[in-house]
Amino acid sequence: MQAWQVHELGEPGEVMRLAHVERPTPGEGQVLLRVRAANINFPDALMCRGQYQVRPPLPFTPGVEICGETEDGRRVIANPALPHGGFAEYAVADAAALLPAPGALDDAEAAALHIGYQTGWFALHRRARLEAGETLLVHAAAGGVGSAAVQLGKAAGATVIGVAGGADKAAVARALGCDVVIDRREQDVVAAVKEATGGRGADVVFDPVGGEAYTQSAKTVAFEGRIVVVGFAAGAIPSPALNHALIKNYAILGLHWGLYNTKNPKLVQHCHEQLTELAARGAIKPLVSERVPLAGAADAVQRVADGATTGRVAVVPAAENGAAA
Repeated sequence: MQAWQVHELGEPGEVMRLAHVERPTPGEGQVLLRVRAANINFPDALMCRGQYQVRPPLPFTPGVEICGETEDGRRVIANPALPHGGFAEYAVADAAALLPAPGALDDAEAAALHIGYQTGWFALHRRARLEAGETLLVHAAAGGVGSAAVQLGKAAGATVIGVAGGADKAAVARALGCDVVIDRREQDVVAAVKEATGGRGADVVFDPVGGEAYTQSAKTVAFEGRIVVVGFAAGAIPSPALNHALIKNYAILGLHWGLYNTKNPKLVQHCHEQLTELAARGAIKPLVSERVPLAGAADAVQRVADGATTGRVAVVPAAENGAAA
């Protein structure tokens, strides 16, 4: 089969190499899956650089989220068991963690439903306890995780303020359903949020960016508001001023979604059921901006790493054989 492999650490576009390799052999409790679509996540780029908390042995195949097909024809969502990741024609995954792919979504959309939407759901509902009528501020609202948070916030009855970088991404955020869109390249984010909320600020802030975005979060969070720290796409990990959190009466919450797979896997299943129901009634639908063939995976991962994409980019191996995703 064909699979992308990383033999040395570095930028994805430089270290990912497409090769012919043997199909992976499932271990105990694992299954072999034909990859129907693999979604690109920022951690894939971090893994190539050796900067992610999970460091598979070299060589490894990146790709942490797929829609696959079992040997008996079931269409499932899975997190491949590294080092045999999803940017390949076949991958392996733990049988107990397979989730049914929602019938309302195509393969690329289903592949994009899992990590980003689970992250958004756990951040907004489990950690921040977002309520209908509250105001949600989403940084990187046109990105993969941010776009999921926007849709989930709207589905929960919140007023959503989206922050995006540039006119094109602002237009995407608006199309996703944001009530207010702030172009951080053209506007003062803090002033714009205060204006949009009558000076009150946002009840919940969803921050997958870190760096300057977190500074803005602390300045715009409302009394008894909640900032959910999801990631550090900007590369800079902020050091929160806890005296500021005390003075303003807000909470700083961390979210590492992957921990739920070991700490409370039943909650992951419950979340998937909620997401499937939301997808069935059209309340959420992953924004897949591109579907690229397997040969284009390295370039696509690099563009995701560079912040040059919107929504999700899916790698569709079957497309090279003329099959539809």
